[in-house]
Amino acid sequence: MDSQNMSYNAGQAKGQAQEKASTMMDKASNAAQSAQESMQEAGQQMKAKAQGAADSVKNATGMNN
Repeated sequence: MDSQNMSYNAGQAKGQAQEKASTMMDKASNAAQSAQESMQEAGQQMKAKAQGAADSVKNATGMNN
């Protein structure tokens, strides 16, 4: 194998490694984004439940009148 071939193969390997790394980073980023969205949704649900509970207490104690 001559040096030109070896350089070409090395370049190919480097390109493939960079592509794999990029794909892995994209997947990690997507997973992080999905987790963040899930946490925001859970937070909104918790907030709504807490508001509902507070309203129930106000109604039960007559503070809403």
